[in-house]
Amino acid sequence: MADLLRKPFGTRGKVHDITPASAGWRYVGFGLYHLKAGDKAAECTGDTEVILVVVEGKARISGAGQDWGVLGARMSVFEKTAPHCLYLPNGSDWDAVAETDCVLAVCAAPSKGARSAHRIDPDGIALTERGTGTNTRYINNIAMENEDYADSLLVTEVFTPAGHWSSYPSHRHDEDDFPRITYLEETYYHRLNPASGFGVQRVYTDDGQLDETMAVSDGDVVLVPRGHHPCGAPYGFEMYYLNVMAGPLRKWRFVAAPEVTWIMERDA
Repeated sequence: MADLLRKPFGTRGKVHDITPASAGWRYVGFGLYHLKAGDKAAECTGDTEVILVVVEGKARISGAGQDWGVLGARMSVFEKTAPHCLYLPNGSDWDAVAETDCVLAVCAAPSKGARSAHRIDPDGIALTERGTGTNTRYINNIAMENEDYADSLLVTEVFTPAGHWSSYPSHRHDEDDFPRITYLEETYYHRLNPASGFGVQRVYTDDGQLDETMAVSDGDVVLVPRGHHPCGAPYGFEMYYLNVMAGPLRKWRFVAAPEVTWIMERDA
């Protein structure tokens, strides 16, 4: 069985630490901190660029030699407001001191080092609807390709209503053949409302060599090294996830699974 489902390894401090080495791939890194008021997190970006996402709560953040002040506003992701984020280039030291209970995501990928640190303000992130029927979900694009915020990183949030599917119709982005498809590794950081709930995510390839279906709990991370990767929120449970993608080209191009091509054609 592939090691695609990662459970948090604690309840305070750093609870996820996914690196290319631990994931068995080349590009995406993902870390997550759970902080109480007064707790501190600090790292150096090294040879990667980083987008810090204040998932919940507030924290005073310094990075790349600047004090960025207190970032964060929403106390729960299910408020569905846009997050406060900070882009940091490679070779940057940063630290965050929590002002309230705080969840801080660290999204990382290789960088050419040509960019400067900058805030990604919530005013520039609009909640948009995608899909139809029980495939409807709502997107906060933090740093997708239309936002020229990074060298490698693609970062977005998705809110999936109870009883709906997301990352669906099933699709893959696991070949470097632009413009038909791009190679992008991906992580899913899942949250559920209520937190006692569960969601479902399947990761599978057309040839069946990879085919894993996982029950995801609040706080889990799913790795998507290749293949299709739909997820579903059962009736009664809202699902949130934070996606991090990266590969050799900062473009998101995908191919639908053969069994859902008719859906893509119908809904186009």
